[in-house]
Amino acid sequence: MKFENYMILEFPSKSANEAFARSAVACFAAQLDPTLEELGDIRTAVSEAVTNCIVHAYPNAYGIITLRCRILKDNVLDIVVKDKGVGIPDIEQARKPMFTTGGSERSGMGFTIMESFMTALEITSSPEKGTTVHMRRRIQRRI
Repeated sequence: MKFENYMILEFPSKSANEAFARSAVACFAAQLDPTLEELGDIRTAVSEAVTNCIVHAYPNAYGIITLRCRILKDNVLDIVVKDKGVGIPDIEQARKPMFTTGGSERSGMGFTIMESFMTALEITSSPEKGTTVHMRRRIQRRI
């Protein structure tokens, strides 16, 4: 699929980088002229995906998170968040609301939130090889 613009970031799975990632994506998405609501939805979805990498992919050490954003035709923002962490053994179970492996302080709503705020969500994972979260959001064109 052709793209009009793109960016790729790579950063350690430190909690401070979650805010950096969502801000970077928001700045990149601004070229599509999203509404504040659309921008908030995108920021939240990216925040959830990056937090999952920090908490679940690399639970006892720092690892690398790769974030790729592209602008596709028809005003679509394409976002990929990828790690090389522990992976998800059962994606269907992980997508269920309230399921978490992160302890009682985690809500288990990350994938549900991503799915509700984005136009499309795909998750692929391999144990001990990592997880890729691929999200798309169509931005309404304004006149």
